[in-house]
Amino acid sequence: MRSRSFRQRLRLRLIRRADNVRQNLTILLIGTGIFMIGFIALVIAQFMLAESLQREIIALIGLILAICGAITAAFGYISLSILRIFRFLLTDHQPDPKSDKHHD
Repeated sequence: MRSRSFRQRLRLRLIRRADNVRQNLTILLIGTGIFMIGFIALVIAQFMLAESLQREIIALIGLILAICGAITAAFGYISLSILRIFRFLLTDHQPDPKSDKHHD
């Protein structure tokens, strides 16, 4: 049995990721939510708390959450948009054998 090259495995993995629209949208929304929580923590630390160590710790946690949320949301967005375009460009339109739809 011949194993697939790294490039072929990567291509198949990206195509499978692009086909998972619901999961990609969920990743995007979760990332956006985490970013917003981090952003709110930063705003609270900046404008509602007096200068203290607690304020700095809350700001640090907010910054970490905002960065993690932005990365997660970017991954979801890339999976929804760019990988979808990538999939359409690299795959030929082949009818799904599991589908009952027949075109004449």
